[in-house]
Amino acid sequence: MGGHSHWSQIKRQKWANDAKRGQLFSKLVREIAVAAREGGPDPDLNPRLRLAIERARDQNMPMDTIERAIKRATGADEEGSQYQEVRFEGYGPGGVAIMIDALTDNRNRTVSEVRQVLTRNGGSLGEAGCVSWQFDSRGVIVVETEEGQDADEVALAAIDAGAEDVKIEEGRIEVYTAPSDLSQVRSALEQHGVKVASAEVTMLPKASVPLDEKTAVQVLKLLDALEELEDVQRVYSNAEFPDSVLLEYAGR
Repeated sequence: MGGHSHWSQIKRQKWANDAKRGQLFSKLVREIAVAAREGGPDPDLNPRLRLAIERARDQNMPMDTIERAIKRATGADEEGSQYQEVRFEGYGPGGVAIMIDALTDNRNRTVSEVRQVLTRNGGSLGEAGCVSWQFDSRGVIVVETEEGQDADEVALAAIDAGAEDVKIEEGRIEVYTAPSDLSQVRSALEQHGVKVASAEVTMLPKASVPLDEKTAVQVLKLLDALEELEDVQRVYSNAEFPDSVLLEYAGR
């Protein structure tokens, strides 16, 4: 799990640069629009929308941008109504399991683009259900610890709030929750003065696949190429990357 979560952390840092931010905002706006369309515009009554807004705010999206997306989605033009959710499953180099969540207004186009990226990067598109059994839906909260902060105290506060598990590493704490408990645990941590770096519902592998350096580089290139696709919202894998490869990847 460590290799998977560290890749996610580095990916978030890469999204922070200006060249990537516009693309990320487009994906987040689409996610907000679909959530608002399906569950209504009130985040207090629509957990999916609340999580989408929190994720957007974690990426410093302005509130007026979020509000415009909600209004458009629930207004006369019903932006977001043309999008359908699609999940693709397949394999990458080294037999790595990959799941891809997309929001698309043209399923055939998206299938073609995903298949092409997988094939060009040593992977293959599989049938529905071929790898999903290898993942569990979990809420993940990341806290980047500050000097003097008591990690054990943060962990205890998370467990008291309903977290299922806590992992303490140098400079960071990962809190794992049931998907439905993510917002409540996050809120409890923030009330304790804990600064949350990110919080999202994701798909975590039940077991990871350790990769050698060459294969790890190939898988990272594949995951990046999938993330670049406009219709792709999230990409999950069970790859475990060597630290040396992740350090090099972070410096690119």
